[in-house]
Amino acid sequence: MESEKKSARPEEKVPVRLGFRSSVRPYQDDGTVAMDWTVDPSSDTPPSRQLVEIVLDAAARGELAAGACLPSVRRLTGEAMVNHNTVARAWRDLERLGIVAGQNGRGVFITPEGPDLARERRRASTLVALKKALSEALRAGHDLADLQRLLEGETRRSA
Repeated sequence: MESEKKSARPEEKVPVRLGFRSSVRPYQDDGTVAMDWTVDPSSDTPPSRQLVEIVLDAAARGELAAGACLPSVRRLTGEAMVNHNTVARAWRDLERLGIVAGQNGRGVFITPEGPDLARERRRASTLVALKKALSEALRAGHDLADLQRLLEGETRRSA
């Protein structure tokens, strides 16, 4: 939505962009998505990768819809308490994955295909982790029937 305000010259009208709101996620005054950007400094996962994971998880769950604006590097640096190069690296990594696209002077936005790509990446990575955990459990001597019951119990709980 745009409205117009008068400029210093009466014949010239300057467009003013009004902020938008979404029912998907609460937005802040600057139009960016309000999220928990907590980075764990004691984690083995690098901080930039943690930020990538936060965005992938939110996009995969549908909390970040196509077109959602991510915080600027400067703003997120203060919010996540990380170096600006860390945030810039995370945004570059997400751009390489096709999840986000930067627009000069406007910000970094979730691409139209971003949520679907995030879901695909999440599903693939969780299946790899599940296969690894199953393999380790079987090597450790757990019974296949016990593992099946555990999986069925978790399935019922999350349904």
